[in-house]
Amino acid sequence: MALFVILLIPLLVAGLSMIPTKNAKVSARATILGAATVFVLSLFLALGTAPGKQVGVPAFTSWFSTDGLSLLVLLLVSFVGFTASLFSLGYVGRTVPENHQDRIRRYYRRFNLFLLSMLAVPLLSQIAMVWIAVELTTLLSVFLVGFENTPESLEAAWKYVVLTCMGAALALMGVLILYWGLFISGGGEFTWSLLKTASPKIPPVFLTTAFILFLVGFGTKAGLVPLHTWLPDAHSQAPSPICALLSGVETTTALYVILRFLPMVSGSPESALSTWLLVFGLISVGVSAFLLIQVKDYKRLFAYSTIEHMGIILVAAGLSSGTGYAGAVYLILAHALTKSFCFFSAGATLLVTKTREISSVRGLIRLSPVTGSSLMIGGLAIAGAPPFAVFLGEFSIIRAGLAQGQYGVIGALAFFIGIAFCGIMYQVNRMVFGKVSNPGEQLPLPMSCAATLIVAAVPVLLLGLFVPDSLYDLLRLAALSLGR
Repeated sequence: MALFVILLIPLLVAGLSMIPTKNAKVSARATILGAATVFVLSLFLALGTAPGKQVGVPAFTSWFSTDGLSLLVLLLVSFVGFTASLFSLGYVGRTVPENHQDRIRRYYRRFNLFLLSMLAVPLLSQIAMVWIAVELTTLLSVFLVGFENTPESLEAAWKYVVLTCMGAALALMGVLILYWGLFISGGGEFTWSLLKTASPKIPPVFLTTAFILFLVGFGTKAGLVPLHTWLPDAHSQAPSPICALLSGVETTTALYVILRFLPMVSGSPESALSTWLLVFGLISVGVSAFLLIQVKDYKRLFAYSTIEHMGIILVAAGLSSGTGYAGAVYLILAHALTKSFCFFSAGATLLVTKTREISSVRGLIRLSPVTGSSLMIGGLAIAGAPPFAVFLGEFSIIRAGLAQGQYGVIGALAFFIGIAFCGIMYQVNRMVFGKVSNPGEQLPLPMSCAATLIVAAVPVLLLGLFVPDSLYDLLRLAALSLGR
């Protein structure tokens, strides 16, 4: 029952946002309350798992089920959704004129529908429905990408929908081929759990073809190179709280579907599908690392970092080992929490400086100590500096590769990670420190935005030093779900 409540809440709040009122803050407050409730329910579900307990939540139909990996993704989507709703209160209030009440209500209506679609991805187990949910994340967020209604934002929205819908067509072909293979092997419910059981009976050619189509199709949505070009454009033009959702968890939900395929193909040496993961992963990490050096927009900076992290997680999955899987799920956790925090910091920077150009931002820590400190912490954390969680995830993946003797792969990965670290910190250091240029009149950071920075910073600062036992159990179960 709790699963349906989680999906019902954002739907009800979206409906509430359709009611015309004189004060659109009603929609904003309802969104915060709804997102907080969803997060609390997800927290109880996710951290209620423990060794020896059944990993799953009873549901009315077989189309809904959960395990360690899906609960981890659900928890991350709900937390980032809550923090994004809180940040939106001040951000939208500052950037949208008060007399545009209809526009503010449209924002929150679309926000809740977008959140609903992302929550559905890990909760659904029927694969055709998962594909629909993933594609709804595009259709329900494209208007948020173009929310500013500028030529640049509209162009970014069109590029976003065109490229990701091309990927959707390829992914749909993969779904149909996978269903065909299941039918040949004896049929049954088209769910993740049944496919895991039936995969040894499915002809390898069906599994291999479907996997490659999944990798390319859903990889487009995850921002993997070479079909990544929509991501930096969309993330530089969308409102910052939407960027936190897009970069922190929407890409993660697409990657989640690819990772769901691993138990079906692990242990099939004739397919050698791990090579595809390693190649796609390394290409994505390498291209994004060098793009980070020449970037001029700090929102695009964090967008390229997302492409880098998606590639690193693919490399970890391609190692096909328990340690590699553990590093992958930990980096999924670290990326979602840290990247959303980075975009909140970028949004605060935009409110303070009114520019996205890196060259126009200097001495941010003097202009706004809270914003400058947040941007520096976010830069260090997302670049992979110790002792932050991203560093631990990357270190675990490198150690797993070395233990397997994958010296060439890990050497290239470590080199690209080093380039990305230097690129991020070079750009962030220039913005945070130095002489203030054209300070002008500064408005104080909205209280809800400052509160969001504090709330979002807590897990970023703590998880590199301490992981609660319940969260550790969830991560372990998520890693186990990637293997047979």
